[in-house]
Amino acid sequence: MLMTEFLLQKDAVLPEHSHPNEQTGYLIKGKIRLFIGDAVRELVPGDSWNIAKDVIHRAEILEDSVAIEVFSPVREDYLKFINDPDVVK
Repeated sequence: MLMTEFLLQKDAVLPEHSHPNEQTGYLIKGKIRLFIGDAVRELVPGDSWNIAKDVIHRAEILEDSVAIEVFSPVREDYLKFINDPDVVK
């Protein structure tokens, strides 16, 4: 399992993708439009979501946002950022 904090800028677009990890998130601040499979949700602080492994998803950042997400199993592609001073502050 891997927990991450994402700082997302207004008008950013997270492109359509999928991965072999289950993904659970909680929006702390801001507003996000999240597309999971055929479903679309507008998320506000306090909302949470779950994306099953291998499900196509994407997001549009409607306001500067902060989200906490947990991936299981660990997203190996994120481990390279652990000691990156520009990413981890």
